[in-house]
Amino acid sequence: MWLKSLIVASLLQVSIAGIAHAKGPFGSVNVGNWIGGAFSNDETGAFSHCAATTPYANGVILVVGYSAVGTWSLAFASPSYRFKQGENAAIDVIFDGQEQARLFATANQPNMLTAVMPANVVRTFQKASLMVATSGRTALNFDLTSTGPVIAALANCVTKVKADGLDKAGDFTKGAAKPAAMAEKQASPPAGSKAARAKSGTGFVVSANGHIVTNNHVIDGCVGDIKGNLTGEASMVLRVVSSDANNDLALLQAPSTTTFKDFARIRDRSIRSGDSVIAIGFPFHGLLSSDFTVTTGIVSSLSGMRNDSRFLQISAPVQPGNSGGPLFDATGQVVGVVTGKIPALRIAAATGNIPENINFAIKTGVLRDFLDNSVVPYQTAEPKGELKTTEIAGNARAYTMLISCNATEQAEAKR
Repeated sequence: MWLKSLIVASLLQVSIAGIAHAKGPFGSVNVGNWIGGAFSNDETGAFSHCAATTPYANGVILVVGYSAVGTWSLAFASPSYRFKQGENAAIDVIFDGQEQARLFATANQPNMLTAVMPANVVRTFQKASLMVATSGRTALNFDLTSTGPVIAALANCVTKVKADGLDKAGDFTKGAAKPAAMAEKQASPPAGSKAARAKSGTGFVVSANGHIVTNNHVIDGCVGDIKGNLTGEASMVLRVVSSDANNDLALLQAPSTTTFKDFARIRDRSIRSGDSVIAIGFPFHGLLSSDFTVTTGIVSSLSGMRNDSRFLQISAPVQPGNSGGPLFDATGQVVGVVTGKIPALRIAAATGNIPENINFAIKTGVLRDFLDNSVVPYQTAEPKGELKTTEIAGNARAYTMLISCNATEQAEAKR
């Protein structure tokens, strides 16, 4: 009896506005173990939201809601919860072991936390089979069977009630859009928006906590999720921690559930002109190898264009997609962040000569200042015995990432 009462109470209380006095359900949503319908504000009689709920063996009830103003919500309810009114909590959710998002929930009732679900999270929730929700030290698994039809039914519920009124509410699962069509519709960009295209670069892990360095221009203009892939492994959604457009650096964070035993160490001694260097990255991803590429060269100069002391000039060949990748010395320590190559056509037009093997990397001094300002627990190391290039590449495989996202054409043009 307590379970039925809690489910009904959860359905009534899920509205983002925290409406304590709600009435319903009007009509019905019945999909698998999910039940629900439409609800009104009992004080005004106005349509408030549509919601559906299902209980789990772990003692938690999931409640999905879609408000009259078009806001999606996800709530976690349990008779064992004892929250203070207005208490907040961060909940990390992982879908199918890959896609991750952080939800910020509020306790509108003592036994329930409710969070807004952004559109991209709704689409993932709709298509996923398993969700792991983590808050503090508590991690719970949820089988997401039938979430696709439930999302479609709730969207149908709001559309029909707004058009026909609560008095004509019926079975909202009938006539609901198919899940795939629903996802495609939600994913479509609004009219008049800039088209998006895939872009990619390289990044590398600099701490056991999953801090990842790349170039700012790699993530600039990204819309939606930024993803990171270690070679041969599933992608993970990365969070932007900080960026420095002036020095072309960005710091990303891997999901909190991810730890790295291996990560890059930064050389704690100045490099010299003529020293050997190795560049690793993912140039022309989708056209060349899906694995990273390795190129070698030397430090040609200790300054960049117009004597810019923040950069190294290197002869190791790099291409679009190498940006943000690690530059190693012969002992396997990071001595720079690859940032780009000289604009050959522009120089050729100005001088009549095509430049060769003139590329640049951000020095470790600039990198360390950036990491210090972001309070990253990176590690430094002194160069010791030289390693073979194959050994350096083999070690780098554990922490060198393909960074990818969708970006507006306008942002790509600036790049």
